[in-house]
Amino acid sequence: MAWNMLGSFLYAFASMALTMIVVGLVGDEQGGIFTFAFTTFGQQMFMVAYFGIRPFQITDVGNRYRFGDYLHLRLATSAAAMVIGAAYTLLRGYTPGKAWVVFLMVCYKVIDGFADAYEAEFQRSGWLYLTGKSNAFRTILSVAVFFTALYVTRVLVIASACAVVAQIVGVLVFDIAVIGGLDNIDWGFSLDGCVGLARSCLLLFLSVFLDFYIFSAAKYAIENHMRDADLAVYGAIFMPTSVINLAAGFVIRPFLTTLSSFWEERKLRDFLCVVCRLFLVILGLTVLAVGGAALLGIPVLSLLYGNLREALADCRMALVLIILGGGFNAWMNLFYYTLVIMKKQRWIFGGYVFVCLTAALVSPLAVQHSGILGGAASYLLLMILLALCFGLMTARELFRESRAGARP
Repeated sequence: MAWNMLGSFLYAFASMALTMIVVGLVGDEQGGIFTFAFTTFGQQMFMVAYFGIRPFQITDVGNRYRFGDYLHLRLATSAAAMVIGAAYTLLRGYTPGKAWVVFLMVCYKVIDGFADAYEAEFQRSGWLYLTGKSNAFRTILSVAVFFTALYVTRVLVIASACAVVAQIVGVLVFDIAVIGGLDNIDWGFSLDGCVGLARSCLLLFLSVFLDFYIFSAAKYAIENHMRDADLAVYGAIFMPTSVINLAAGFVIRPFLTTLSSFWEERKLRDFLCVVCRLFLVILGLTVLAVGGAALLGIPVLSLLYGNLREALADCRMALVLIILGGGFNAWMNLFYYTLVIMKKQRWIFGGYVFVCLTAALVSPLAVQHSGILGGAASYLLLMILLALCFGLMTARELFRESRAGARP
């Protein structure tokens, strides 16, 4: 557990630190390009490579599918992500430098998604510490190589290429070489197994893919309608939401087993009490975060992103809106988990489709009208809609179950 927590922390910290490093070393324009490539489109392609397989794989303790099935499906999804990433960079009409950075970060993230097949198998086989070690050591290696290359050359394309090479080395050393020395790994596979696995994961993948698009819709809109430097500014004020999401995850996840037990035993009052307590904890964290953002947010971010000090000075309201949106995102995650426990995945998918369509319409208009402030407002609106959708769905199911329990 300690290794797994360390690996997860380093991975989350690297995502925040790398954008600060790039802005500090090569400026806001390059920082904006990297922010979009690494945290937005690259991460979206990670979702394609990931395909929602990990939750299915780590809970497949009965070995319904073999590791070979998981690995070959991940090879297929990773190849699809690479093709989509290459086509996107070619069709967008980027400058050669920007196109190479975006594509290289797609490669970096797709390799991450492919490595997850091995790390999930470590966990499924009872070697969770190997999962954490792989995540930690690969992150340290690739970030160290990226930082060194960028510091020496001051060329983002070269640093990105070096990071990709480091990722490949990391997978070879910390995943492929390690799993080769383990016993009872079933490398066999079949086409039927891969197809069946893909069908089992498809709805979860689509939900996660749409969720990330909704989460990043404002970034896509800013990338389409504003300068790369504006992306760096938006990325800076968006960074604290990662801390909120991490904190919310630590609050919610320990109670998921308890909530699952209460639901299975139809202890609806106990289930509702836990959900309400978690709701109030998130409310308290959100109030503290919004207050801190209003008073100290911009001065702190100006220290972290020295090159963006002047641009950040006008973003206090945008920061507050984004932090508030982070709170609604945490509530959305709470209700997402309650719906998963209730086995209402189709409802979840329907909510994502509705809000995704709203995001595609609202975010570009908001950014075109009000720039970064519009992007922050659209993010808040979308998080409110998702939280309301999932919250009302949860309330409806609780009401239905309570009515059914009250019947003679």
